[in-house]
Amino acid sequence: VQLQASGGGLVQPGGSLRLSCAASGIIFSMYGMHWYRQAPGKQRELVAGITRGGSTNYADSVKGRFTISRDNAKKTLYLQMNSLEPEDTALYYCNADYYSGRYTYDYWGQGTLVTVSS
Repeated sequence: VQLQASGGGLVQPGGSLRLSCAASGIIFSMYGMHWYRQAPGKQRELVAGITRGGSTNYADSVKGRFTISRDNAKKTLYLQMNSLEPEDTALYYCNADYYSGRYTYDYWGQGTLVTVSS
């Protein structure tokens, strides 16, 4: 299983970035998908999630600015980030999880760094 996150970089406050997470080795459409982030010195936090049915949820701090989406045909998860703030600076990870009714399958990508700075 591989979750390859990309799209991070340096952006000025107020700017935008689009993160992608390409999955392989899993039946992507069966998994709930999430973006987490971890800022220096802070705990990892959930940014956004999308169920296999397409329902979404967001952390209060990103509501109205970030949009999570998925393309099951391309096995890819996205995070569109607008109106970025310095507080959004973090390492962003994608996560895939699936509960079979007996076992939980949980996978993580390697992270992509987002730096918001002028």
